[in-house]
Amino acid sequence: MPLFGNTFSPKKIPPRKSASLSSLHTLDRSTREIELGLEYGPPAMNLGGQSWKFEEGQWISAKNYTLLAELVGNGSSKECQRLKKRNVQLEEENNLLKLKIEILLDMLTETTVEYHLMEKEAEDIKTQIRRKK
Repeated sequence: MPLFGNTFSPKKIPPRKSASLSSLHTLDRSTREIELGLEYGPPAMNLGGQSWKFEEGQWISAKNYTLLAELVGNGSSKECQRLKKRNVQLEEENNLLKLKIEILLDMLTETTVEYHLMEKEAEDIKTQIRRKK
């Protein structure tokens, strides 16, 4: 029982409404289109004086992006076809080199196994000779 009367019991404070940091939700559709434009475009950033854009799951430097856009936009289909043909050629060459590496590794493994077997046989022969003496 309290000595001087009522115990201290403050009133419960109602929870605050979460305020959005963005005022875009207050704008109507047409104002939002004017402010942001119809096409938002890919995300872009500037790091160390170099511009980057996010396209198809990868960050592409703006120089490469503009070069690609020029190739596609100008309709230089000959250049695109040449680059695609070169790309296919390099991929085939890469696959062939990977196959050669795999074959060489198999050959190395086989030679190493043979060497160890021969070494073991030589060791067995030495131990048999020592036993006979």
